Parts: sequence; structure tokens; C-alpha cells
Amino acid sequence: MIIRAFQLSDYRSVAELLEVALSEECCQETMAALAKQLSWDSELVLVAEKEDEIVGAMIGTIDQNKGYVYRLAVHPDNRRQGIGRTLLAAMSQRFRQRNVFKILIAGDKHNELLLPYYESLRDQPIDFARLSKPLAIMAV
Repeated sequence: MIIRAFQLSDYRSVAELLEVALSEECCQETMAALAKQLSWDSELVLVAEKEDEIVGAMIGTIDQNKGYVYRLAVHPDNRRQGIGRTLLAAMSQRFRQRNVFKILIAGDKHNELLLPYYESLRDQPIDFARLSKPLAIMAV
């Protein structure tokens, strides 16, 4: 498995992944946030590639010197294989390279469903943040 930054040629594959991995409402919100994040900093959009196929994606952003994991999506056929954990480790490394050491999971209603998963990652220095205001990439 390869973890790498999003490339423009990945757009269709990532959109298809989001459609199968997320609810319809979550997918629509995530596509809008993806577009904003790509226009600001595409290095914080990661994909997991396995046998030349994108099987996972993570969207991160930096807001007020804090690193946020906005969305994690793993293809249903590839879950429970460590893809999410590996994406999170790679995103954490990118944040650290930018001197951002506080890493939070954006606490929207979609990520709350994944709270047990994130809590199981005890080896990752992350917190779940219930947001008092939307992140810039979430703002309408």
C-alpha cells in the first residue's frame, strides 16, 4: 500500500470512493470541503493506493495552528486492514513537518459516528474536537 498526496488525476477515483464509503449527505459535504482544501493546500489530502486502485482517502486542514482531520474514507471492501491508521499516521507526520503538533478530529455529526474507531487508536496523539464554529473548509 502506498500513501501519497492527492493528484488531479485522482479526482474521479476519490469521488467514487467517497460515494461508496460515505452517506449521501456526508459525501456532498465532503466533496465541497475537498474542493476548498485542494485549492488551498493539496498536500493535506492523502490517498491510500493498493494495486493501482485508490482504497482510502483523508482530508486534513490547518486552522488556527491546529491540525484537523476533516474526513476519513476507506472503501468498504478494504476496511479493517490498517488503511485508516496508516493514513492518520501520514497526516500526523505532515502536520508535524509544518510545526503543527495539536491534532484534532473535526467533531461534526459524521465523524461522531467514527468516534469509537478514533478512540481505538490509542497510539495516535489525537483528540476529538466538537467545533464551536465550522472549519474554513466546511463554511458555506
